Amino acid sequence: MDSAATCKSRDLLSSPRLALLVFWLPAIAIVVAGTPACNNNERTIVWTAALSTMGVACIVNVFRCGRVHCYLSGPFFLLMALATLSYGLGLLPLPRNGWNLIGFTTLVGAVASCCLPEMLFGKYRHHRAGDGNQ
Repeated sequence: MDSAATCKSRDLLSSPRLALLVFWLPAIAIVVAGTPACNNNERTIVWTAALSTMGVACIVNVFRCGRVHCYLSGPFFLLMALATLSYGLGLLPLPRNGWNLIGFTTLVGAVASCCLPEMLFGKYRHHRAGDGNQ
């Protein structure tokens, strides 16, 4: 099996069920919890958990397959989870529209960190034979 095929077989995103579980369901939860029906505490819990799930999944994917965008999106999602938790607990002073700011930043950052790196550098960081990262 060649390097690209090995990487794809280890990529969490290559499994529709795993992709749904660790990326799409958390993204949907963020959208649902962003509605006016959810209060500050609910939004804090849902957004923090969802962003943490996506961030950890990306970090795992870096080690599993070297997915290029995960090198950026993993830390980005974890940083946004921290921002969400901090804002929800009243520790991060943002303007009155802080949830909108966090949501917009997350959306733009997710699109940029998931699309641009792979357009520029390809889908996988191919590991050399014998480097211990296969």
